[in-house]
Amino acid sequence: MKNILKHTCVLCVAAVLCLPASAKSKNVDIEIQNVHLRGYVGKRIDDCVRHRVMGQKVEDLIAPFRQQDETQGRWASEFWGKWVQGAIASFQYNKAPELYSKIRESQQLLMDCQLPNGYIGDYVPEKETTGWDIWGRKYTLLGLLKWYRLSGDKKALKAACRLLDYTLTQVGPDKKSIYQCGFYRGMPPASILEPVMFLYNDTGDERYLKFAQYIVESGEEDGGPHLLAKADVPVHKRFPLQPGQSWWSWENGQKGYEMMSCYIGMLELYKVCKNPELLEAACKTWQHILDEEINITGGACSKECWFNGKALQTFPASHTMETCVSFTWMQFCERLLEITGDSKYADQLELTAYNALMASMKHDGTQIVKYVPLEGFRREGEHQCDVPINCCNANGTRAFAMIPRVAYKTRGNERLDVNLFIPSEATLRIGKSVICLKQETHYPQTGESEIIIDKIEGKQQSPIFQIAIRIPQWAVTASIEVNGVPEQEVKPGTYCVLARSWKQNDCIRVCLDMTPRLYRQQQKIAVKRGPIVLARDSRFADGFVDEVLVPESTDETVTLTPCPASENVWMAFKMPVCTGTYQDGPNDRKEIILCDFASAGNTWDERYRYRVWLPELYVPK
Repeated sequence: MKNILKHTCVLCVAAVLCLPASAKSKNVDIEIQNVHLRGYVGKRIDDCVRHRVMGQKVEDLIAPFRQQDETQGRWASEFWGKWVQGAIASFQYNKAPELYSKIRESQQLLMDCQLPNGYIGDYVPEKETTGWDIWGRKYTLLGLLKWYRLSGDKKALKAACRLLDYTLTQVGPDKKSIYQCGFYRGMPPASILEPVMFLYNDTGDERYLKFAQYIVESGEEDGGPHLLAKADVPVHKRFPLQPGQSWWSWENGQKGYEMMSCYIGMLELYKVCKNPELLEAACKTWQHILDEEINITGGACSKECWFNGKALQTFPASHTMETCVSFTWMQFCERLLEITGDSKYADQLELTAYNALMASMKHDGTQIVKYVPLEGFRREGEHQCDVPINCCNANGTRAFAMIPRVAYKTRGNERLDVNLFIPSEATLRIGKSVICLKQETHYPQTGESEIIIDKIEGKQQSPIFQIAIRIPQWAVTASIEVNGVPEQEVKPGTYCVLARSWKQNDCIRVCLDMTPRLYRQQQKIAVKRGPIVLARDSRFADGFVDEVLVPESTDETVTLTPCPASENVWMAFKMPVCTGTYQDGPNDRKEIILCDFASAGNTWDERYRYRVWLPELYVPK
């Protein structure tokens, strides 16, 4: 690929963004000033901030930078950057002064570790640019730059510039190739592309833009990961390992988290140069990941690599569904949603958030698990790199903090998108008015939600703007009423765009079909209700979780009856089944209890087991 920066073609997304003339409003600037989430999701976010973010000892994360003795190619230099990004995003949500102080202190401690040459890292000088060093610099840059954007602290911007400038003396054209600076065909170090673009946007320094161009172009050369050339290839087939090659090696080009991180960086470059090839490659790869890798709960990967996981999800897989992978998939979805406006990205983000992500955090919010299998039990991840933390405990907080900013998003200067149905309040500045939007819902226990214009303050008491409601693809039937009047154009997999002069107490009522759906694969069954995947848990003492059964159902739907949820369980349902291989006696018929996947195993007590895919009896026909 040549001359990325000179390419000025813009990929047409008019089919997504253009609205009929009747839906246009008058150049109103919409700004989301504040969002507060309540209910189950709001509590989980609060628990995460209170216990996981605020509970982190910053000194543990800074120590590797002070010691600077890494010789084994490890990744301790990523932990601070991951944690501080989650902390910053959490502060942007809850505005807690004590959290701001903790972030500010950590920034100063980190900047105090910068060497005179600009290096911030934990590798000894002779090992710099090897192992995970450049990967760690990426997270340091992201942490510094997001603090600069939050606080305006120019010391952080200067520290980031000095670190990247030092990196440019070591890596690039006529120097060491970025793709020889780490594992997995160089994707981990190449993912520095994202903060390189952020730094270009903050400084306008053309050297950074040229370095970004170099990263993308050189990736298509021999030995690179060919992220553009192989965009049409399923991600697990791009670089098949040969006999004798290790899964944990440079040759393996299937590392999920790092591959998606590279595409996220490409999307930041796309925003500047508008080269459609970058967006097209990201969209094609996203679709391959969805079609071949993402399982029923929105998670993916075994041993953190693509492995055709969707087709193999009924089999227990080694080290499956890493939380870092789940977060980065959500991040990939969020960036594509922002650029394209296609609701399918919000659909997938919701699926992962409610299932794989919520399942990753212990019921008390103190820990985020490293792996989230579809059956078995959950347990605390190991400490890594001689630091009392691991990658997912550091990174998972970013995913929880993402939910509020995705729930409500602006599109252009005249439209508010409602992406998630969560009891909440959102404060908007629209032109010269401030609007308090309130959402009341028991979703996803039920499919009904009400979005109310709760208060309007300012000169303009009836502002004209658009509210767009996401209608999930899974909602076979859906309806929307505005002040009791039905909307006619409500289609699953799209936004229903409502443009009008809004007044106080106006009410949008959304009703989504929540019929429980049955999924079959390899003589196993799973049940999904709306976006929620259900699981069997031995805590309910309703039989053997591995017993063979036959659900009382049609081919695609089952009957569920809500039942009281026990401690630390979000929602639970009874499902009538026949069990065992005889199926002809009164004792063979009973009701089993299914709970939401997020709650299954959330005590991290290895005495109890859960499973999503249940064995189904084979009956010859």
